[in-house]
Amino acid sequence: MPKEYRTISEVAGPLMLVKGVDGVAYNELGEIELKSGERRRCRVLEIDGTNVLVQLFESGAGINLAESKIRFLGKQMELAVSEDMLGRVFDGLGRPIDGGPSIIPEKRVDVGGVPMNPAARRYPQEFIQTGVSAIDGLNTLVRGQKLPIFSASGLPHAELAAQIARQAKVRGTDEEFAVVFAAMGITFEESDYFVQSFRETGAIDRTVMFSNLANDPAIERIATPKMALTAAEYLAFDKGMHVLVILTDITNYADALREVSAARKEVPGRRGYPGYMYTDLASIYERAGRQEGKKGSITLIPILTMPEDDKTHPIPDLTGYITEGQIILSRELHRKGVVPPIDVLPSLSRLKDKGIGEGKTRADHSGTMNQLFSAYARGKDCKELMVILGEAALTDIDKLYAKFADEFEKQYVSQGSETDRSIEETLDIGWKLLSILPRSELRRISDEFLDKYYIEEK
Repeated sequence: MPKEYRTISEVAGPLMLVKGVDGVAYNELGEIELKSGERRRCRVLEIDGTNVLVQLFESGAGINLAESKIRFLGKQMELAVSEDMLGRVFDGLGRPIDGGPSIIPEKRVDVGGVPMNPAARRYPQEFIQTGVSAIDGLNTLVRGQKLPIFSASGLPHAELAAQIARQAKVRGTDEEFAVVFAAMGITFEESDYFVQSFRETGAIDRTVMFSNLANDPAIERIATPKMALTAAEYLAFDKGMHVLVILTDITNYADALREVSAARKEVPGRRGYPGYMYTDLASIYERAGRQEGKKGSITLIPILTMPEDDKTHPIPDLTGYITEGQIILSRELHRKGVVPPIDVLPSLSRLKDKGIGEGKTRADHSGTMNQLFSAYARGKDCKELMVILGEAALTDIDKLYAKFADEFEKQYVSQGSETDRSIEETLDIGWKLLSILPRSELRRISDEFLDKYYIEEK
């Protein structure tokens, strides 16, 4: 039986100081029992001699220092895992909130995870089809990759997240594919939208969902991505599944980190965020990947809203250093009614070359991708020129490029939040658009593919 202490001396926000404690370890779980018999969970945050600072998972309201007691449980935070988690909805601490029974665990796993040995990592190189042309065709997602989506307030990143979760698949295999979806600091309406969206399409059957609401404690928000990745590691490396993990919104997670850091009176770093935020984010993102000798994989799509639409803000800035590219949503495209409003030119998937080509997507993928980027960039320049100098200042070929840019946004990027395109459909739409331009302009594609796919306009 764990030893009980009645030496709680101070409660301040999410923190509580307990004196005269011995034999506890950093990150160890504790349980506070109130006079009413109510129990609340906490964990050890700091140890100074016999003084222990603990972090509350729930509110500190109602804790009477003289009449409350605390016991330390001798273990760290754990998640009960089993294949029965698929199709279920949990809160940020892994407790079922969908009205179903508790999970009968196959085992309990420390949510801190085990760091992956770099020598045991396998290089990401297999294509994952999201059904979204702007990602599949131009910024291809590869199994085992970390590819964040940079959004801004008011942009439909929730719809894009739900669309990817519903549509993502590994092509040409009968291997099991699962989605772990973790939402942090979202409203009840958003949470309900995700649950209903997955239920209506049947995607819930292969999804494990963790939902932390905006009115839940900050400390629970910090635990949510760790819970999600622990479930993903179990499904991927114990059960051999290919797991896509979607985390939204990383900005809410970082704000919770800042809130707890401020309560601890730590010296703040950039914009008030703790100096260890880079390390903390890396400890989440680096849990994605593939392992030698293991069939499964974890592919990670973190979604973050950039405060003030600023790419240099610490959260997107640090995320960009750790991950392999980014998908950027554009306010301008959103105003034009493009859904999803993915700005393909500043977006980047650093591993896209590894997941495309013969046997993965199609042999013409690389050439058409480069040609589409080039033509769209030139088309946007021509449109800007048209605004400044008027249409009469453009050459005939420039006018074709301007037309291409408009059609590219309307037909290729904009597809709605319900359309699921195969990679063949995406590539064919690309060829249809490239046929707006004369064949002589398509210098990035070999004659072999031009002969096969280029459609001469009558």
